[in-house]
Amino acid sequence: MTRRTGRTLALLLATLAVTPAGADPATLPAIFPTPVEMALRGADTIALGRSVVLVAAPGTQPETLALVERGLRDAGVRTIAAARALSPSADRAQIVLGTGDTAPVRAALARAGTTIDDAREGYTIATDADGAGVVILAGRDADGLFHAAQTFRQLARTGPIPALLIRDHPAMPIRGTIEGFYGKPWTMADRTKHLDFLATVKANTYVYSPKDDPHARDRWREPYPAATLSALGALVATARRDHVDFVYAISPGPTVCFSDPADAQALERKFDALRGIGVRSFYVALDDIEYKKWNCDRDAAAFGPSGAEAAGVAQAKLLNVVQADLLAKDAASRPLIMVPTEYYDAKESPYKAALRQHLDPRIVVQWTGTDVVPPAIAISDAKAATKAFGRKTLLWDNYPVNDYAQTTGRLLMAPYTRREAGLSGELSGILSNPMNQEAPSRVAVTGVLAFAWNDRGYDADRTWRFAARELAGGDPHATDALLTFFDTQHLAPTFGSQPWQEQAPRLKALLDRVRETLADSTPDRRRAALAELARSADELTDASDAIRAGVADPAFAEQTRPWLEALQLWGRALRQTAAGLSAADTGSRAATRYFAEAKRLAAEAAAVRTIAGATRFDGPVRIADGVLDRFVTDAPGLIAIPAPK
Repeated sequence: MTRRTGRTLALLLATLAVTPAGADPATLPAIFPTPVEMALRGADTIALGRSVVLVAAPGTQPETLALVERGLRDAGVRTIAAARALSPSADRAQIVLGTGDTAPVRAALARAGTTIDDAREGYTIATDADGAGVVILAGRDADGLFHAAQTFRQLARTGPIPALLIRDHPAMPIRGTIEGFYGKPWTMADRTKHLDFLATVKANTYVYSPKDDPHARDRWREPYPAATLSALGALVATARRDHVDFVYAISPGPTVCFSDPADAQALERKFDALRGIGVRSFYVALDDIEYKKWNCDRDAAAFGPSGAEAAGVAQAKLLNVVQADLLAKDAASRPLIMVPTEYYDAKESPYKAALRQHLDPRIVVQWTGTDVVPPAIAISDAKAATKAFGRKTLLWDNYPVNDYAQTTGRLLMAPYTRREAGLSGELSGILSNPMNQEAPSRVAVTGVLAFAWNDRGYDADRTWRFAARELAGGDPHATDALLTFFDTQHLAPTFGSQPWQEQAPRLKALLDRVRETLADSTPDRRRAALAELARSADELTDASDAIRAGVADPAFAEQTRPWLEALQLWGRALRQTAAGLSAADTGSRAATRYFAEAKRLAAEAAAVRTIAGATRFDGPVRIADGVLDRFVTDAPGLIAIPAPK
C-alpha cells in the first residue's frame, strides 16, 4: 500500500465513522434568496424530532419568536420547552436565537467557533452537531434576526438540518415593491397578504402609491376618511410585524403650486395624519405630469417662465421644505423619496441638472432604467443615472406591472433577468412595480427581491422554480403545473414593438422539435415526436385543475381564473391537434375531424376575456400567443391528409 493510498483509506474510514452506513449524507440546502455565504461543516445532521429546547435571548421580538416556533411546528416538533441558556448536556436539539450583543447568543457563537455577520440586516446561522445538536440564529440587529428566522423556516421543513454555517446580509439597502400601477388598486386584504409575502423573501420596503387612490392624487389636499385611515393603520401594523417599512406616497403634481406655502403645509398635514397611524417614511411622486407649464401664476413669478429647468428648481424647493419638516418632527425619520418627472433615462438634461444642483442630497431619487420598461439594465446605465441625478438612484423596475396597452390580456410571470450582477454597487435599492393581480405578481417579485438581496449570487431559473414551489405549498404536482402555466405567460413587453422576454420558450422548443421531426424523419421518430406532443397537450390541459386544487393561496386561482380557463381550452385544442397529426401520419381521414375540433376549441379559448375592471385595459386572454395558436393553425398542413375516395 502506498502512503497516498493509506491517507485516502484513513479519510474514508473517518467519514464513515461520522456518517453511519445507510444514512443519507448531509447536503447543502437550497435557500432563497441565496445567502452571501453558506457552507457545510461536515457530514453530521441535527434531527429536530418531536421536542426541542428554545433559548430566546432577551429583547427577541415576539413576531420573530413566533416565526421560529411556527417553523418548528411545521417541521413536526410538538413540544417546545423554553430555557434561558444553553445546556451542555441536553437530550434534545436546542435552538438559540437573539441579536449578537446578547449573552446567550455570544456564548453559542463561541461554542460554534464563529462570529456574527456585522452588516446591517445581517445574520449568522451556525450549527453545532455535538450531542443532540444546537442551531444558532444570530442577528446583527432585530431585522437581521427576523431574516435569520425566515431562513430557518426553509431549513427546518427539508428534514434534518445539516451542519453548516450561513453568514448573510443584503446587497441593497432598499428592497421591496411599490403599488404604483394604474387601474384597480389592491384591496386591503391583498396588501396584507403581500406584506406577509414580502417578509418571506426578506424585503424591507412597501410603498403605498396606487394611482387611483383619489386622496393620494386628485384630491391629495383632502384628509382621508376616518375608516380609510384606520384601515391604513392596520396595514402599517402588519408591515411593522413583518419588518417592512411602510412608505406613504402622495402625488400632488397635477395641481400643486410649488411656491405656495399653503400647498407645502397641505403636504405636511397629510404626512402628519399618516404619522399618527405609525407611518415613518414618506414619498412624493412627480411622475406622469405636465411639467413644462405651471399650475399657478405664483410659480411663474417665483421661478420664471415654465420649462424643464424651472420645473426642476421648483420641485427641489418644495421637496427640500418637506424634507426639513420631516426631520424637525422626527429626527429618526427615513429620507424622503421622490420620483422625478424625467424618470425613464439617464440622459443629461436641464431638468436633471436642476435637481442635481438644488435637491437636498438626503432625498432619495427613483429611476426606472433606460426606458419606462427597460429591456435590460447594466452597471454602466446605473452609473450614468448616478451622474445625472447626483446620487445613487433607487430603481423603480416596471416589472411585472401590466397596466399599459401592450400588456392587455397578459400576466407577466417570466423569471427576472437581464439586470447585471453588480448593480448593487451602483443602486440604493430596487422596488418592483407589480401587477394589478397581487398573488400572480409574487412570481416575478420573488426574483426581483432575490436579486436585490444578492445580485452576484442570483440564479433566475432556480428562483423561478422556488416561487412556483412556494405558491404550491411544496406540492410537486402543483409546482409542475404552475411552471407549465408560467411558460405560457413568459412574454414581457416594453413600450415599443419588441418584448424583452420571449413567449413560451419551453413550449416553443417542443413544438419546433415536432415540426422538424415531421419534416424530415423516420416513421418511428415521427410517432415518438407525436407521442411527446400528446403528453405536452395533456400537461397543458390538466395544469389548470392541478393549480386550482394545489395552490396554497386560493387568491392565485381566483385572480388567474380566465387564464386558467383559456389554458385548459388551449390544452384541449392541442390535444386534438396531436390526434389529428397522428391520424394523418397513419393515412386516416379522421385527421380532418380532429383538426376541425381543434380549430373550434382554439376559437373558444381565444374568446376568453380578462376579468372586467381588474386591470386598466380589458381584453382577450393571451396564452402562449404566437406559439401555440400558430402551431394549431399550421398543423393541418404539416402532413398530407388523404383525399376522400
